[in-house]
Amino acid sequence: MLNEVMPEAVNIRRYLDVTLTAEIERGIDAIFFESSNTKSFATEQSRAAFRERWLGRYLRDDPQFAYLAMTPPGDVVGYLVGAVDDPAHAPRFADIGFFADLRGQTKQFPAHLHVNLAPEFRNRGIGKQLVDRFLADAKVQGARGVHVVTSAGALNVSFYNRNGFAEVARIGPARELVFLARAL
Repeated sequence: MLNEVMPEAVNIRRYLDVTLTAEIERGIDAIFFESSNTKSFATEQSRAAFRERWLGRYLRDDPQFAYLAMTPPGDVVGYLVGAVDDPAHAPRFADIGFFADLRGQTKQFPAHLHVNLAPEFRNRGIGKQLVDRFLADAKVQGARGVHVVTSAGALNVSFYNRNGFAEVARIGPARELVFLARAL
């Protein structure tokens, strides 16, 4: 049973070093949709587009910055995907409108990430391990800083604060989005 696995038994592996199976891909998707605030979709096409926007393009275009948290039997219990290019200037992120408003901040903190864990594996230090792996690789690639954008009242804000991210900006009509960043 997954929830009996000790956190020290979970290994962080590079996505590129894992032999992908349908079970691993289903595990990543299950964690992605479970962790998302968006739970229902009008069509299967809109669900697929949502996945592509927040997960798929990273696995396809930046697999060197994707990491899996896996149990010894090979179950995926978490993942991190990221990129080191500035999303406010990279045409492939033009569909995410808020980056235009954050252009000044992304210049200083261009790398960005998305990390998600299965609920029963949260608060065990696994997310920190995933973030640390990405930060080390982003720094080697020359990134000056890293950021995340999330809802101001989201529970993950405290996770990022514990991992050295600080609020740099808020945007949106009600300042509902928060830009959290960390220098490298």
